[in-house]
Amino acid sequence: MRRFVIGQAKNLVDQTRRRHHHKNLTFLSHLPPPPPPFSAPSASSSSSRLLSSSSSSDMSASDSSSSLPVTLDSINPKVLKCEYAVRGEIVNIAQKLQDDLKINKDAYPFDEIIYCNIGNPQSLGQQPITFFREVLALCSHTALLDESATHGLFSSDSIERAWKILDQIPGKATGAYSHSQGIKGLRDAVAAGIEARDGFPADPNDIFMTDGASPGVHMMMQLLITSEKDGILCPIPQYPLYSASIALHGGTLVPYYLDEASGWGLEISELKKQLEDARSKGITVRALAVINPGNPTGQVLAEENQRDIVNFCKQEGLVLLADEVYQENVYVPDKKFHSFKKVARSMGYGEKDLALVSFQSISKGYHGECGKRGGYMEVTGFTSDVREQIYKVASVNLCSNIGGQILASLIMSPPKPGDDSYESYIAEKDGILSSLAKRAKTLEEALNKLDGVTCNRAEGAMYLFPCLNLSKKAIAAAEAEKTAPDNYYCKRLLKATGIVVVPGSGFRQVPGTWHFRCTILPQEDKIPAIVDRLTAFHKSFMDEFRD
Repeated sequence: MRRFVIGQAKNLVDQTRRRHHHKNLTFLSHLPPPPPPFSAPSASSSSSRLLSSSSSSDMSASDSSSSLPVTLDSINPKVLKCEYAVRGEIVNIAQKLQDDLKINKDAYPFDEIIYCNIGNPQSLGQQPITFFREVLALCSHTALLDESATHGLFSSDSIERAWKILDQIPGKATGAYSHSQGIKGLRDAVAAGIEARDGFPADPNDIFMTDGASPGVHMMMQLLITSEKDGILCPIPQYPLYSASIALHGGTLVPYYLDEASGWGLEISELKKQLEDARSKGITVRALAVINPGNPTGQVLAEENQRDIVNFCKQEGLVLLADEVYQENVYVPDKKFHSFKKVARSMGYGEKDLALVSFQSISKGYHGECGKRGGYMEVTGFTSDVREQIYKVASVNLCSNIGGQILASLIMSPPKPGDDSYESYIAEKDGILSSLAKRAKTLEEALNKLDGVTCNRAEGAMYLFPCLNLSKKAIAAAEAEKTAPDNYYCKRLLKATGIVVVPGSGFRQVPGTWHFRCTILPQEDKIPAIVDRLTAFHKSFMDEFRD
C-alpha cells in the first residue's frame, strides 16, 4: 500500500518552495497540529446552550432586562421550533465532561468520552481511503505534480486522476468558485458512476453537487414547502435533519411509523393511512421521504417493497425523496441496496412519470469524509421551468466546496481492476466494511442480552436502535426531572460510563416506547470495553429502578 511518507513529503515541499521562490509562490512547509476530534466549548458556553429547564430559566432571568435588539421573543419562531437531537443536550453535557476530564482525571469512573451519538467515522479512528486523499492532495497543491519525487510517493493512477480533474477546472484553480451545480467534468464522473451502478442512463445536468447531503434536503424543502399546510411524509423514527428542515421552512411533518416488530418494515397501508389523515386535516402532502438503508433503524428495504413505494408515489402524485447516503453500508447477505432510480426505471417509469430526488454523501459509506462536506443530489422528473428555480436556489450559495466535489466524483468513480491503486483500495474498503459488520453484530448481540432490551439486527447504515422496556419507577424518576425516560437513561449512562448515545425521543418514536441510537463506529478494540461498561451500567440502572 502506498502511503505518503511525511519526512520525504516535507523535503519535497521545501525543494518546491526554493525552486519556485523566484516566481513568488509561497508554499506551507508544515501544517499546524490537527485539533482534537471533538473541540469542546468552555463550561460556561456549554451550560448556556443546555436545553434544560434550569438553564433556560436562568437565561431568561439574566436577559429579561437586556436592551440588545435580538431576543428569543424576537427571532424567527421557526428557529425555536427546530430541534436537532444528534447534537443536543446529551452532547453538550459530554463536552463539559470532556473538558473537566482534562483537569480532574480522577473525578470520574471513566477516562474518556466515547461519542457514539453521530455518524462521524474518522473522529473514532477510521482511516481515510489512501487513493482519495492522494488525489485530493495533488489537486490541492498542484506544484507537487511537477516534482519527479512525487512519482515515488503517490500511486500512478492518483497522479493521472489528479491531472484529469485539474484539466476540467478553468485555470486548474481549486480555490475558485465553480458552476453552481458543480464542475461539469466531476458531474460527468458522478453520472457515469450512477449509470454503472444502476444500469440506466444518468444525465450530468441532473446532478447538483452539494456540501454533504443536508443542503440538498434543505433545498428541496425550500422548493416544496409554501406554508404549514404543506406536508412531507417522513419515517418515524426519523433522522432529525428532516423534522428540523421542515420546521425551518414552515411545513408540517406527516409521520408514518415503521414497524419495529417486522424489523422496521415500511408498510404501504401505513403510508395510505397517514396520507388520508393529513389530507382530511387540509394538509397538502407534497413528498415522501424514505431513508434506505435506514437511519436510525438500520434496515435495508427489499426491492419488492421499493416497487410498492414507487407505485404509491406515482399514484398519489408525490415527490419521492430518496436518502441513500448509506448505500455502501449493507452488512447482511440476504439484503442488497437498490437505488430508487434503478427500481423506478426497471418498472418503466421515466422522467415524465415520477419526480424523484436522490441524495448521496461522502460522509458515510466506507469513506467517512464527514469534514470534507461533499455530496450530490440527482434531480429527475421535474419540468424545465422548475429546474431553473432549483438552479436559482443553488446559485444563491454560489457553489459547493471544490474539495468535496472532487471527493464526490471519486467515490462514484474509484480505482478499477488493473489500476495501480486498485488492490490497496479494495483492501481498505473491504477492511472497513467487514469491520463495521463485525462491530454491528457484536453490539447487537450484547444489547439483546440486556434485561428489558430488544434490538433488531443492523442490516445496514451505521446504527443500532434498541428498545428499552423501562419500569414505572424509572419513568417516574424521569418525569420528576421533567425529561423523557430515554433521555434520563442516556444522561445516566453518560455520567456513569462516558458513552454518548442519543435518546430515541430525539428521533420520534411510537408513543409509549423508549429507545436510544448508538453508532457502530468505535474501533474494534474499543467495542469490548463499551459492551462491558454498558452491561454494568444497565444492570445497575435496572436494579435501582426495579418495580
